[in-house]
Amino acid sequence: MTQSLPGQRPAQEQAFAGHGRPPVVVVGAGPYGLSVAAHLRAAGTPVRVFGEVMGSWRHAMATGMFLKSTPAATDLSAPEPGGRLADFRREHGEPELTELTPIPCDVFVRYGQWFQKRYVGEVEPARVTAVEQPASGPGFLVRLDDGQEMAASAVVVATGLNGLAHVPEELRQLVPEGPGPRAWVSHTSQHTDLSMYAGRRVAVVGGGQSALESAALLHEAGAEAQVLVRERKVLWGMTPDLARPWTQRLAKPASPLGTGWILAAVCAAPGSVRWCPPAARLLLFRRALGPSGGWWLRDRVEGVVRVRTSRRVTGAQVSGPAVRLDVAGPGGERESLTVDHVLAATGYRLDLDAVPFLSASVRRAVACVPGSKAPALRGTFESSVPGLYFTGSLAAPMFGPMMRFVAGTEFAAGRIAGHIGAA
Repeated sequence: MTQSLPGQRPAQEQAFAGHGRPPVVVVGAGPYGLSVAAHLRAAGTPVRVFGEVMGSWRHAMATGMFLKSTPAATDLSAPEPGGRLADFRREHGEPELTELTPIPCDVFVRYGQWFQKRYVGEVEPARVTAVEQPASGPGFLVRLDDGQEMAASAVVVATGLNGLAHVPEELRQLVPEGPGPRAWVSHTSQHTDLSMYAGRRVAVVGGGQSALESAALLHEAGAEAQVLVRERKVLWGMTPDLARPWTQRLAKPASPLGTGWILAAVCAAPGSVRWCPPAARLLLFRRALGPSGGWWLRDRVEGVVRVRTSRRVTGAQVSGPAVRLDVAGPGGERESLTVDHVLAATGYRLDLDAVPFLSASVRRAVACVPGSKAPALRGTFESSVPGLYFTGSLAAPMFGPMMRFVAGTEFAAGRIAGHIGAA
């Protein structure tokens, strides 16, 4: 169903006619897509947004999950005051959330839908199937799954982690793959309800928030879950101290992503990360904020769910009605583990080839960060293809870890909308 404000469409049509140029197309309606679109529309730039509002947060997060981010790091970027999570809560008569209050995913989804109605207006549910460059002239040709074709003056890719889920090679040989109760392997992003595994043996592979919270939910739903972690120990976040003395605040300043000078620096000036050598940027991207569990989750896992550290899956095969995993232990010893399902909480890989709507010729024209398949971007988030912008996680290797979180929307939306408007 088309989601719009009353009377929104005529105003947009007037804007298109007044500018005399094709609209900007924003692909994706999650936090980054909505924030960019809000800034573009506030500046009077014609824009069309395609996708499902907060779709990934509605369909790639299991029921009962919470955000790892604090409320201060969960605001979408509005072009004017009044669009924060706290404003949404206040308007609906709900108590303000603090650092000691984990945010349920469904609260964040409702906030995103409220933000869309307040600042964005229409979001079209059609799926973009192709973005091509015309044979002559600037801009792009955009095709939709309903058969429509349209010209676009610029395209902003804000699809989040859609299509980027990573399942290790050792597990991909398990077929069929998917979220169903009879599948042998699935990725955490494929689930909205883990109760289907009640009474079944499930091995969760991974040691971060997604793995640990999924294991807790599986246990609470009646599954026999165990977690296989490659690292020697599980890391947990620290319970926030709302009254830290000034000496601690000076030694480890706070930031939207946690405490410490490095995190504070990359959050305060994401644009400066671009000027680091490519190897240093990739090291920051891969090492900053490694796998860990939220402080509020610890009591639901430790002593409750079996967590086995220094364990690496080296192979997997179907064995009758179950799955047999070959697992290497801390001393190099080998063991076989029999389970009914394997849940891969193994993160995501940034890969332009996994953005299917970009034509092959457009993908080839996009320069990548050395040593990766992520796009190399200018300070305006524009790629080497003029008018093609990337934001969110795909921009993290250029602008640092803040682009992996909602906290990065303010920096990204302002830069992108400002550059498009100036053009």
